[in-house]
Amino acid sequence: MLQGRRVVLGVSGGIAAYKAIEVCRRLVDAGAHVSPILTEAATKMVGLPTFNALASERAKTSLWDDSDVIPHTKLGQNADLIVICPATARCIADLRIGRSGDLLLATLLATEAPVIVCPAMHTEMWNNPAVQENIAVLRQRGVTILGPGVGRLAGGDDGPGRLAEVDEIVEAVASKLAGATPERDLAGCTMVVTAGGTREPIDPVRYLTNRSSGRQGHAIAEIASRRGAEVILITASRLPAVGVKQRVEVETAAEMAAAVAEHHDQADVVVMAAAVADFRPAEVAQQKIKKVDGPPTITLVPNDDILAGLGKSKRSDQVIVGFAAETQDLESNAAKKLADKGADIIVANNVAAEGTGFEHETNAVTIIESDGTRHRVGLTSKHEVASAVLDVVSACRTSR
Repeated sequence: MLQGRRVVLGVSGGIAAYKAIEVCRRLVDAGAHVSPILTEAATKMVGLPTFNALASERAKTSLWDDSDVIPHTKLGQNADLIVICPATARCIADLRIGRSGDLLLATLLATEAPVIVCPAMHTEMWNNPAVQENIAVLRQRGVTILGPGVGRLAGGDDGPGRLAEVDEIVEAVASKLAGATPERDLAGCTMVVTAGGTREPIDPVRYLTNRSSGRQGHAIAEIASRRGAEVILITASRLPAVGVKQRVEVETAAEMAAAVAEHHDQADVVVMAAAVADFRPAEVAQQKIKKVDGPPTITLVPNDDILAGLGKSKRSDQVIVGFAAETQDLESNAAKKLADKGADIIVANNVAAEGTGFEHETNAVTIIESDGTRHRVGLTSKHEVASAVLDVVSACRTSR
């Protein structure tokens, strides 16, 4: 039940915060997309680099993030579940009264996802009537309270207040998600998604390619599947494909064009996220080219323009999404490509900017619709970008 699910892991400033590291690792290993939020106090207990290395995206600590002006809203709306591990007495009190004094509490107030609170504090604090009243109110509101356990505490004594065991927390997350229904706005939609950079052979050991990793296309396929679409993923990448109905592996632009031609008629949406080579060698050497013969002359010929072909042949009820990887004049070049190719939506990103585009876990894009409407997505994870793209696709389908 964790595969592809989006879990916000909130870490508040208790000594048990170090156990949240193992919870994070276990959730990621089980297939969840984990977004950590640490309070300022939590950063006194554990280091951000550890979460950055283990989680699905970089840990966040502040409402005032220059790359995203409303991080709490996006995190809260996109979460399938939020787990607070550990939850201090202060965190519990703030949640009970709705005090949004930091990013974690603001995210909790901005979500409709199920919430699991894992208290951890000293016995006297746990037994305090104010804490017990706060816990009772949260339970009445539907918040799951997990633990605390009884055992050795940080002060050296024993008693109730110990954070629930990691196995219990991971199992509770999985069990809660088993009963949680993700957004299914793409149910009934058949979607073809392309991903990765094609490889055009020069000889048996060399080829022409580009820097695309396929991460963005695979993220779109994963999120679309989770939102109910039946996804046919045509990919030149070796990344795993989560939740898709069918995976078609290709290598060259010609193979990708053939696969798209085979499947696009049945598709309601085609998302061309792949970085398809514009050119290929006119001739492929049958044997390895030896350097003793001197530098070879390689003549290039154009590959078929898959996106343009889709734009010309699309049905009135089909949505075609293209991608534009640019290094200058981002939006003007992307808008021209959108018009020239006959697509409905173009997703533009500056692959020369820091942290965006090829080979990165993050991206920043401008989504442009055929009527000129623009949606700008600041630097964030490629799964968040995928969600934003699919929001526009879903709205486009609804309007038709």
